[in-house]
Amino acid sequence: MPDDLHARYMQASDTWRSHRDNCRACHGSQSCPTGAQLFERFSRLQDAYNQRLRTR
Repeated sequence: MPDDLHARYMQASDTWRSHRDNCRACHGSQSCPTGAQLFERFSRLQDAYNQRLRTR
């Protein structure tokens, strides 16, 4: 059975990167409000996934 947390983490990464690659405001060190929200979701899921790996 696939790992749901890993799948959500990878989907959030893909979504954020796709947005960043197609959003003029998200180039450089600043992000548009949508890009910032997508990055926050990706970051939280990545942290949760990495924390779970450390506790195994």
